[in-house]
Amino acid sequence: MSNAAIENMKTRRSVRKFRSDAVPRDLLEQVVEAGTFAASGHDRQPWAIITVTDPDVIARLSADNATFFDMPVRDPFYGAPAVIIVLTRTFTPTYLYDGSLALGNMMLAAHSLGLATCWIHRARQVFALPQWQEWLRSIGVEGEYEGIGHLAIGYADGPLPEARPRKAGRVFYVGPNGDNK
Repeated sequence: MSNAAIENMKTRRSVRKFRSDAVPRDLLEQVVEAGTFAASGHDRQPWAIITVTDPDVIARLSADNATFFDMPVRDPFYGAPAVIIVLTRTFTPTYLYDGSLALGNMMLAAHSLGLATCWIHRARQVFALPQWQEWLRSIGVEGEYEGIGHLAIGYADGPLPEARPRKAGRVFYVGPNGDNK
């Protein structure tokens, strides 16, 4: 018996080469909405989700993100025509997990809509910079937020990568129907 949601999880892949085609706003809105339905500790919904399609802002984000990478990289966003930023309020003890779940939901939603994504780290470092703190204030994001991740999003330039085999010895069952006691 096939399950579309589980099949979507099994076939989603991170993409590191995007076409330059713009992503329609209605698709981006659906992806972001899926992020807002992620589970969060005590349903606090502590995130700020920012969608960037302005090429100049993406170029600045990319340049600053690359300065925190531990090896030379030309474009940490791989030419994606859009970047979705997830920040979360730091007042809640589950903020890192809450933001991560929002990113995960958006990756799965994007895949289900025929879009490709890649979660790009170093948002914490980028959004700690004074120029990006000022930028956040200029677009109306106020308060104590920490960057959780950038989501490069667009159309894959080529086929999705093949899944690597799942590693053995990482799943355990305990109970009457399990192998472990």
